[in-house]
Amino acid sequence: MFNKKEQRLRRSRQTRARIALQGAARLTVFRTNLHIYASVISGDGSKVIASASTVEKEVREQLGATGKGGNVNAATLIGKRIAEKAKAAGVEKVAFDRAGFQYHGRIKALADAAREAGLQF
Repeated sequence: MFNKKEQRLRRSRQTRARIALQGAARLTVFRTNLHIYASVISGDGSKVIASASTVEKEVREQLGATGKGGNVNAATLIGKRIAEKAKAAGVEKVAFDRAGFQYHGRIKALADAAREAGLQF
């Protein structure tokens, strides 16, 4: 029997294998209880094109006095920020890699915000 983490990693490997066949840049997301991280990785997986997270000082200031990065508002902010950085780097179209996490809550909020900011996936 797999534990929760092993199940998530198994799902993420399956998704990454499908994305690798496409050869597209991928928007990958990782979340913890306190923070959310997003990065755009090149199609061959060799380098990170853009990244954003709630650990960054500017983001913590925008979140306010609490500085909480583990909520939907923080995920929305990171989604907009990663889309802006990716577009500035010349990436318009990406494949969404949710890293085995369920597509709801913070993950869905980040994806919706990135789409609204002009990133296509």
